[in-house]
Amino acid sequence: MGGWSLIFLAIISGVYLQRNDSSVQPASDSEPPSEAQVYRPILQPSEAIPPIGTYVLENKDGKCYIKTTLGAEFIVIEKKRWYFSLDPSRVTATGYCGRSSAVLSLTLPDNSASLQFTFVKDKKVFYVSKLTVKLTTPVCKECANKNYSGVMDHEKLFKTANGQSFNCKSENLFLTSSQLWIKLVPLQMQAFSLSKGQYGKEVECWADFNKRVIPIVIGATVVGILLIALLTYLMVKDRRRQGYDRL
Repeated sequence: MGGWSLIFLAIISGVYLQRNDSSVQPASDSEPPSEAQVYRPILQPSEAIPPIGTYVLENKDGKCYIKTTLGAEFIVIEKKRWYFSLDPSRVTATGYCGRSSAVLSLTLPDNSASLQFTFVKDKKVFYVSKLTVKLTTPVCKECANKNYSGVMDHEKLFKTANGQSFNCKSENLFLTSSQLWIKLVPLQMQAFSLSKGQYGKEVECWADFNKRVIPIVIGATVVGILLIALLTYLMVKDRRRQGYDRL
């Protein structure tokens, strides 16, 4: 009887353990991810200064082939303007490097947003020939996800001599489609030829040049006008003192 009692208690304990274990079921691989697991950009109603990130792409030899430092802001047009800044901590930099062409893609998780530069090396210069922008996001909390995309192709953006870097602290705003703009500020980039992974001699963009030179030109012009006015006043005053000669 003692043996049968022990067997009976063991069976009851096993059933109890099985019931407890079945209360937590492992997630099935076939189940779709929940909304909390999917990253989606959140649009903002007002503009902000985008955070700055530095992104590097190396070739097979481990040599730095593309390097860019930038802040990027997506601008969505839906009755009004909505804004989203690229978060460098979430960006994955991918692409490829060739002798005369290269691609750098900056992508957010779940392909929710991406910014792609296509570089071309033409003799002694390099430039961005294609700029591709994509963004997947709802405009409001209750709205469904919407895909926005735009492209600028057959361009010669940020043209710079090989071995030098394009540098622009001013705002670069590009219309890629009727509903999607991209703003890059600041921006520094170099492709194909980087010495020890460092930027080469900086080439100033026209916007920065104008901001720096125009105030100097205006100031010099104002000073010149004031000097002319002062000299004219002194000459007229001197003539009045001399008076007229008698006949």
